Amino acid sequence: MRHETLEKNSLIMAILVAVVISIGGLVEIVPLYFLPSTIPHVEGVKPYTPLQLEGRDIYIREGCYNCHSQMIRPFRAETERYGHYSLAAESMYDHPFQWGSKRTGPDLARVGGKYPDAWHIQHMEDPKSLVPESVMPRYPWLKNTLLDTSLTRKKMQVMKKLGVPYTDEDIEKADESVKDKTELDALIAYLQGLGTAVKRPNI
Repeated sequence: MRHETLEKNSLIMAILVAVVISIGGLVEIVPLYFLPSTIPHVEGVKPYTPLQLEGRDIYIREGCYNCHSQMIRPFRAETERYGHYSLAAESMYDHPFQWGSKRTGPDLARVGGKYPDAWHIQHMEDPKSLVPESVMPRYPWLKNTLLDTSLTRKKMQVMKKLGVPYTDEDIEKADESVKDKTELDALIAYLQGLGTAVKRPNI
């Protein structure tokens, strides 16, 4: 009879549903306020260098993330091919992060640092010369385009406000590390720094 009363009285039913949802929400949310961080610490994760930060912007500008989303899901086939699945801590300094489920090309968080710079240079100029079945377009202009560094310091200042632990000294010295670099130099620096906190497999 009590169950029938609840079903027939929509107001009481709505109040009880709200109470149950509130209790469930509190059980899920309140413990998070007592944790110093929800991201487990991983040894070796460091903020991007000024050159890597500029390279990341080129990576986004050229739409690389559309095919190379940086997330290896914990499936056996993917971990055997690419290595350990991506960890949240590896993207803790990404604003915004580059995770996603689209995968036309490999996850660069595990493949980026596998090859030497010369390989990446050739791959950007003509991907099919190294991977004949590749559907990746060519990016020959990156090698001949000087990096625009007019906003490098400002980018680092913004990242600092978002929680990236850059020091004032890091920001002051930013111009030195990006001087006379090309867009390709920056992009390769970014790729070579991805996923370095987790050991790569021999693939």
